[in-house]
Amino acid sequence: MKIVVCIKQVPDTAGGVKFKPDGTLDRAAMLAIMNPDDKAGLEAALRLKDQYGAEVTVLTMGLPKADDMLREALAMGADNAILLTDRRLGGADTWATSSSIAGALRNLEYDLIITGRQAIDGDTAQVGPQISEHLGIPLISYAEDLKVEGDSVIVKRQFEDRYHIVKAKMPCLVTALAELNEPRYMTPGGIVDALAKEVTVWGRDELKDVDDSNIGLKGSPTQIAKASDKVKKGAGQKVVLDSAEESAQFIFDKLAEKHII
Repeated sequence: MKIVVCIKQVPDTAGGVKFKPDGTLDRAAMLAIMNPDDKAGLEAALRLKDQYGAEVTVLTMGLPKADDMLREALAMGADNAILLTDRRLGGADTWATSSSIAGALRNLEYDLIITGRQAIDGDTAQVGPQISEHLGIPLISYAEDLKVEGDSVIVKRQFEDRYHIVKAKMPCLVTALAELNEPRYMTPGGIVDALAKEVTVWGRDELKDVDDSNIGLKGSPTQIAKASDKVKKGAGQKVVLDSAEESAQFIFDKLAEKHII
């Protein structure tokens, strides 16, 4: 079994968020971590590797510094790592990102592709489903449990206050929730091995069946009009009233004033 896990290096918001003049994130200037949903997807792949001897490849699209995250994945137990990086791919929205990643995936053999449900920097939950559409393979999203039976994958899929049990024949794509599992730690031996391994680097020229009109900032139909740091809220209004009735009437009047009721 061959599994490809798409992972993303995202800003560590605890270290602060920085923007470029064009409104896009200045990723080079921020501390970065592996996206939590993606890390759960990687752990799911590694558990299938432990169970079935699957070959696990991790793939990311990003800046050269994403090499650090890929080596973390190798130290956790992944077999191969691919970094898709090229200035021509920069500034991509979800459509351009998924088009580029799908173009890279067309170079690989796979039975199962796992992505995170969404990235904490964009929260769109669009890239995984879009990749499945580009590749023409089935999709199961919001996985909170995953297992393989024969040539099929069976997923417990989160759905509002209940869940679905969905079965699909491979090849297919699954998007993972962070709640899917508890990712393992890197091992000392794994870290040493990861430093010795070679990370494959691809650029625009390695993408298959992708038109220039669908990549990078120019190929992104979504444009950022404005971006800013989180605005702090001002102090609230403190009011002391004599009775519960007066308090209730005050709240009612305020809601009516703002046309909420």
